Amino acid sequence: MTDAGAPEVVAGDAVASPTSPAPVVPGSVGIIGGTFDPVHHGHLAIAEEARETLGLERVLFIPAATPPHKPGRPISPAADRLAMVQLAIAGNPAFTASDVEVRRGGASYTVDTLDELLADGLQQPWLILSAEALAGFASWRQPERVLDLARLAVVPRAGHDVLDASWLEARFPGRGGRASFLSGPLLPISGSVVRRRAAVGRSVRYLVPDAVAAYIANHHLYV
Repeated sequence: MTDAGAPEVVAGDAVASPTSPAPVVPGSVGIIGGTFDPVHHGHLAIAEEARETLGLERVLFIPAATPPHKPGRPISPAADRLAMVQLAIAGNPAFTASDVEVRRGGASYTVDTLDELLADGLQQPWLILSAEALAGFASWRQPERVLDLARLAVVPRAGHDVLDASWLEARFPGRGGRASFLSGPLLPISGSVVRRRAAVGRSVRYLVPDAVAAYIANHHLYV
């Protein structure tokens, strides 16, 4: 997979949001994973920005079965988190929910998921993650192999350092060019904020899609 035709997108460099969407690269796929407890507008905006900037044909949303980086923190059942993702992306034909980690069960490691997806015929994807996640990337399982299997599309996170290719190269020599650093979007929304508001009966409207807000209320999540 190449970025041919994608304006101002150079692996390893910070990129400005294009004035118009990049031409779609046939077969190109982005992956955005996480707990999605719940999925919110920040997740959706990040995925859409990566899709347009990199010319992705589709973006896979992959809820984790058990996130290894959040030990001891109560999380909603995987079936609920997957259902909320499906509701959230229903209006975007380029977005797809994958249950690959939910079906596999156990701790969800990105390297295992990439191995499984590539074995099923997926071409080398873009892994969409925040600068906050990249800051902790060295603690992931086999991070060097993750960089071999996928390129990174890094989006900024409010309140966290702005990282670049030199940061990646210093920690993973020879792999600084495996990432593109997007300029946005910066939406100050987090799952913890949504959960806290829902726990005390506050509205979560405009933080999550309406269908997700209704699911949270109907299933009494976070109370």
